[in-house]
Amino acid sequence: MSTDRLGDLAAAGVSIWLDDLSRERLATGNLQGLITDKHVVGVTTNPTIFAGALSNGEFYDQQVRELAGRGASVDEAVNEITVADVVHACDLFAGTYEATGGLDGRVSLEVDPRLAHDTAATAAQALDLWKAVDRPNLLVKIPATEDGLPAITSALAEGVSVNVTLIFSVERYRLVMAAFLDGLEQAAANGHNLAGIASVASFFVSRVDTEIDKRLEAIGTDEALALRGKAGVANSRLAYAAFQEIFSGPRWEALEAKGAKAQRPLWASTGVKNPDYSDTLYVTELVVADTVNTMPEKTMMAFADHGELVPGGDAVTGTAAEAQKVFDAVAGVGIDLTDVFLTLENEGVEKFEKSWAELLETVQGQLGGAKK
Repeated sequence: MSTDRLGDLAAAGVSIWLDDLSRERLATGNLQGLITDKHVVGVTTNPTIFAGALSNGEFYDQQVRELAGRGASVDEAVNEITVADVVHACDLFAGTYEATGGLDGRVSLEVDPRLAHDTAATAAQALDLWKAVDRPNLLVKIPATEDGLPAITSALAEGVSVNVTLIFSVERYRLVMAAFLDGLEQAAANGHNLAGIASVASFFVSRVDTEIDKRLEAIGTDEALALRGKAGVANSRLAYAAFQEIFSGPRWEALEAKGAKAQRPLWASTGVKNPDYSDTLYVTELVVADTVNTMPEKTMMAFADHGELVPGGDAVTGTAAEAQKVFDAVAGVGIDLTDVFLTLENEGVEKFEKSWAELLETVQGQLGGAKK
């Protein structure tokens, strides 16, 4: 393997996206440096990321003063601040977007997580954000809740490119892919150019291990404990097999003939939570072409320093049967997988709702301070 490990990862067909964005990264040239030196070809954001950026945010002071001066509400301020960062990032990635034919150079912006169970409001805000950013390389993030699924279809039907987030189970992922195909068919009927519509499906990895490991440790048998740290990768490998299946049939081929691009799997939550595991686990074990890995900077730098690819550079293709054995074993020791995935989805929505509340509170305080 060469000394440019991230370059080798990209050459294996993995698009490297940074799971972070802040005005500081934009203003200081940090993000441009990652694009130039670390093969970063996209960025994802979420409410937690923006809450962290704004809480350490002298780089936002000037805009906050302007917003306070014209009497903007806290919701208006949050919208304008986050849209401004995403527009800047989209412009920074414009060259990547052009060079990859729209495959990469993507920046994600999430709908208000408080709308996760409101289909109509989610779809409406997705369209509003698409128009507000007004950049072809935007992805609007919509959660894969039951109420989010029809909103995904609705947004795609209007020509909005979508990052579907908070996917934990293969069963739900299949419904996401179905919603994507429905959306593209409706978009074509509405006269949209399918070549201009993009989507990724964000399949969460480390959180699956965190939840299942906790339950395995509660069971405590040798058989249960031996399964720790295996479910997250196995779940993702099963998801990739589902992706290969769905994007190979006649329904997909008819859309592809009209210029459609497949909805790529995106490995999310790839920062390792358990220090007993390799800090590059969720990168190394999920290397396969036609995927995105969105990494915290810490994980990215760990892979750049000591990450390794399996021989041949594909750790996923052909592993579905072995991955299913892992899940059969996990269920066999008494883990209720349906409850695991429901718990993870609910916690995911609640976490982003809490971060959104923190973001609103931070901006409210900053607006108040700016008026003094």
